[in-house]
Amino acid sequence: MSDIAGKGCEILVPFNERKPLEEIEHSITKKYRKKLWAKFVKAINDYKLVEDGDRIAVAVSGGKDSLLMAKLFQQLKLHRKVNFELEFIAMDPGYHENIKELLIDNCKYLDIPIDLFESGIFEVVDRIAKDYPCYMCARMRRGSLYKRAKALGCNKLALGHHFNDVIETTLLNVLYSGNFKTMLPKLRSTNFEGIELIRPMYYIEETNIERWIQNSGIWPLNCACMVAAEKIGNKRYEIKDMIKNIKKDFKDVDKSIFNAAVNVNMDSILGWEKGGKKYSYLDFYGDAGEEEEIELD
Repeated sequence: MSDIAGKGCEILVPFNERKPLEEIEHSITKKYRKKLWAKFVKAINDYKLVEDGDRIAVAVSGGKDSLLMAKLFQQLKLHRKVNFELEFIAMDPGYHENIKELLIDNCKYLDIPIDLFESGIFEVVDRIAKDYPCYMCARMRRGSLYKRAKALGCNKLALGHHFNDVIETTLLNVLYSGNFKTMLPKLRSTNFEGIELIRPMYYIEETNIERWIQNSGIWPLNCACMVAAEKIGNKRYEIKDMIKNIKKDFKDVDKSIFNAAVNVNMDSILGWEKGGKKYSYLDFYGDAGEEEEIELD
């Protein structure tokens, strides 16, 4: 085993335990067919995420989610009749050299041909983000990925957000921002014309991603952030723990949170925003007609 150490983290990489590549790829459509492959394809079909003629930039951070997404897309390329092209882009925001080496080695072993580029984001965030670097880091990463995707002639950027990211985002907005917003399966970029962001792992649960990566013997990158390791963490971990605790008594609470954003009853919402304009239920209060008065004897 090799020790890969970065600032604020230590990674033990069991190179000798990695399964053969063919077995890892085969497991996606066989052993984990229902939990990974079927849900990946369902999200793509439900939300029309991959269409004929697409050139998709698949963002590979080196974490478990993005490594799986890259392999899922390769399998989709083999099995799907739709004509589309793939670019696998990996950004180095300022990783420790050994962390970067791990990213490259994993992608090479998994036969993921990454286009690796540097952004220097960690240094910028460390200088200006003060105590809460994660939000700014995420925004800057997104911008760099969009820019790279556009430079490569892509019309879509695929990110590895999964089912748990969706419900955690929903609760974060409700509890800390006082609004009801969720993470959408696709949206058009407002700053990079002609690029659409897609989330094809929208239905895949994190526990099944973890099972796949552990079974493969691949040791993925965690956050590997050189900044957040020494600063205050964000609220997402608290939300993750809260959901886990509630599930002990209500096992389907995660699915209920997810479905809440699908089954919104607009007749029972106090207010909402559409296209930058705010509305109140009072604006439409008279449209339904008044309730009949009951005559008393």
